[in-house]
Amino acid sequence: MSRTVRFALNGVATALDVADRTTLADALRDGARLTGTHLGCEHGVCGACTVIVDGLAVRACLMLAVQADGADVVTVEGLAPRDGGLGALQQAFHEHHALQCGFCTPGILTTMHALLTEEPEADEARIRDVLSGNLCRCTGYLPIIAAVMAARGAYRREGVE
Repeated sequence: MSRTVRFALNGVATALDVADRTTLADALRDGARLTGTHLGCEHGVCGACTVIVDGLAVRACLMLAVQADGADVVTVEGLAPRDGGLGALQQAFHEHHALQCGFCTPGILTTMHALLTEEPEADEARIRDVLSGNLCRCTGYLPIIAAVMAARGAYRREGVE
């Protein structure tokens, strides 16, 4: 059985026809053609599929698309400003070399964006705690943490970037 799911996707009203058992990750990748939401483990362990739903970082591989009906969904594509530049967190990742292969990066960016939106004063311990749900095999996490620490100022000054 399928149904139409309506939600705001990166600020744009969106309607997708999905089967009842379609995950939000598959709906975003296949239905909306937004492939920044990566599928790693498909068990909610790696964090590569993390998106923001109504302000909360969630694993899109564990959430059914029908559960997003009426929600506000933000993917990594929605973090960039509309002018095509980089958001503060994305720019900090670039400046601090906080990515290597890039597979985990979208999930980490959305997770950290959700954190800094709610807690722009998050300290290193809090950042490490929240980041612990996102697996990265390449960076060793130190440049990621440095980038998130550097981006905090933009979230304090401007609110949500």
